[in-house]
Amino acid sequence: MKPVQQTVLVTGAAGYIGSVLCEHLLEAGLRVIALDRIEFGPSLLHLCANTSFDFVKGDARDDKLLTGVLKTVDVIIPLAAVVGAPACKDDPWLATSVNVDAIHTLLKLRTPEQRIIYPTTNSGYGSKSGEFYCTEETPLEPISLYGNTKAAAERAVLSAPNTITLRLATVFGASPRMRLDLLVNHFVYVATTDRYIVIFEKDFKRNYVHIRDVADCFTHCIRNGDAMLGRPFNVGLDDANLSKEELAEKIKAHVPGFVIQYSEIGEDPDKRNYIVSNARLRESGFVARRTIDDGIEELLKAYRMLGRSHLTND
Repeated sequence: MKPVQQTVLVTGAAGYIGSVLCEHLLEAGLRVIALDRIEFGPSLLHLCANTSFDFVKGDARDDKLLTGVLKTVDVIIPLAAVVGAPACKDDPWLATSVNVDAIHTLLKLRTPEQRIIYPTTNSGYGSKSGEFYCTEETPLEPISLYGNTKAAAERAVLSAPNTITLRLATVFGASPRMRLDLLVNHFVYVATTDRYIVIFEKDFKRNYVHIRDVADCFTHCIRNGDAMLGRPFNVGLDDANLSKEELAEKIKAHVPGFVIQYSEIGEDPDKRNYIVSNARLRESGFVARRTIDDGIEELLKAYRMLGRSHLTND
């Protein structure tokens, strides 16, 4: 007997991760309902010919809209969010409304049989020493409103049945809805345009993961989620716990004319400094496989198309 095709609702589907994730879910044989307000352009047009793809224009906080959409859904991936510390700081009310309140609404409206796979961020580990591995048991100590909203939403999700959370490392790679404010994407962009960068606090470390590994991880959770329920999972590249200096030097190996200045005067407002263990996810059967070097080469091609972009790190 042919298995029943599962339906996945992705909110914020036209965003940086969503526009890649929807493609991967369809390739995995799933039906996708994409929900988005389309504030940043129609990044999902390339999927419209697929009969397993549907689109709903609207707000992920709209109770009435969600009630109708959820009727046919098996899995929910809530990507809709105000993302990043600067954006949340600019509009704290919106950040709380979208990042926290909307998740409570979704938990209230869905049935216990509908699985939620919630993406949060490993930035909740905050300003650790960068000298020991953060595991899922490490206490979260977010240092921004963004980190606090995502940690609060994760607590709510994990307190409910039939849920999994993914603590994403800093994501990199090209997307139809490109973001240049993510560290790898930004450094490569500067290397190809300005050819010069000043880096503060060069020894601060972070973990990284390719956007397509993130998409594959969601598919893994859909297929293998019964053994993962009720727990958070760090999602990152095992050999990519890199300092800013190590990342910049990797990029310079691909862009020899890139001039890097390390400054001892001044400071970066982003104080995150931690390394992360992805062992729990590996034990579940998933390993991120796309390297930083793969991503740099990909981004160099993408920026040849984009040229100087309005999607800058301002």
